[in-house]
Amino acid sequence: MAMHDPVTAALTQVHARLASQRDGKLADYITQLALADAGTFGLALVSMEGHQYRAGRAQSPFTVQSVSKPFVYALVLAELGLEEVTRWVDAEPSGEAFNAISLEPGTGRPANAMINAGAIACTALIPGPTGARRFDRILGILSRFAGRNLDVDESVYASESASGDRNRALACLMSSTGSLPGDPSGAVDTYFRQCAVRVTAVDLAVMVATLANGGTNPVTGSAVVPEPVAVQVLAVMASCGMYDASGKWLLRVGLPAKSGVAGGLIAASPARFGVAAFSPPLDPAGTPVRGAAAMRELSERFGLHLMHNPARGAPTFSLSGGQDERVTLVAAQGAIDFTAAERLLYALSPLALKTGGGVVLDLADVMSVDARATEMVRAALTGLGAQGRPVAVVGRLGSAAAGTGPGRRSFTSGQEAVACCAEVGRP
Repeated sequence: MAMHDPVTAALTQVHARLASQRDGKLADYITQLALADAGTFGLALVSMEGHQYRAGRAQSPFTVQSVSKPFVYALVLAELGLEEVTRWVDAEPSGEAFNAISLEPGTGRPANAMINAGAIACTALIPGPTGARRFDRILGILSRFAGRNLDVDESVYASESASGDRNRALACLMSSTGSLPGDPSGAVDTYFRQCAVRVTAVDLAVMVATLANGGTNPVTGSAVVPEPVAVQVLAVMASCGMYDASGKWLLRVGLPAKSGVAGGLIAASPARFGVAAFSPPLDPAGTPVRGAAAMRELSERFGLHLMHNPARGAPTFSLSGGQDERVTLVAAQGAIDFTAAERLLYALSPLALKTGGGVVLDLADVMSVDARATEMVRAALTGLGAQGRPVAVVGRLGSAAAGTGPGRRSFTSGQEAVACCAEVGRP
């Protein structure tokens, strides 16, 4: 995506505003993670159409750590079903830290799959004759979520193993109560390797966009997990994904999310997009400080809180050459919110507009355009005008959304607008 598009611009602005923030502390209890560059900061967003946007160090590799938990949970849910998995791992917020001994009295069942105890249990539940085979399945599902083949950072895996006595103790405690299937030491070793899988912020954005897209990877088109499984995972992420800060997160950000101690953070806007951040310094709850601030700002900026009342109509778009090959006509109908605006603006981007020439944006059949979408449309038309393209808008709401600017003119008829763009260098 070109840098002038409004979504990339928003990510870039948020990144620039937060890049100098120095709050937080590296996860030094894992030796290799303590070597991270505290200044590294990247943001990535992937839409339901598979469009990718990024800012900063979004391609820098790091280990997935606890951000792997929702995706391994999805694997066992897909394999065993919700009822069987819930026999071993509950789905209640623990209200405690990620490594707490949060086990149900009498049964030893972990509170949820997002804390370490529950994640280890999920790893142990994966069918397979050996730990190596189970890990192959984990790496396979993580790769399918990411849309590319992932690998393991062996130095981080070794460091995880060397500092993992608390996780071993959790596994042994669960095993002693009968709430962990199989060999506890093998389950923990597989869990350590799972956490050491190497990703980028772009990978994580694709992965969480896959959950937001009902389990289908929006980039590859591959159905990774069934839609009901994606819904179940997002529900647990919303209530439990941020550990003892989950309630505050849902209140202030309003998106299902998961963090990791290497600096990864993901959030899903269901049926809209997945967003990810990478920033190693953490707050006391283990959340990347800059990443959390970026998610809060993006949620507010684009009105993404789950409880926000979205636009009522589902818009549709058409893209054609109009009546002249020198002019591209983009027509919309329905209601335009962030999701609709992102699709519309992608149609107006250099990737979609294969040729130069004029652009006509026909919003005559649009019922409403919310304030955030209006800002995005204006920014896109400004970018097109800066490229020297003739730009015309059609309809009363189209004129309001487009605003005024060099080279912009409003029309009541799409046919008239196309003719004008084709006839002169600027309408």
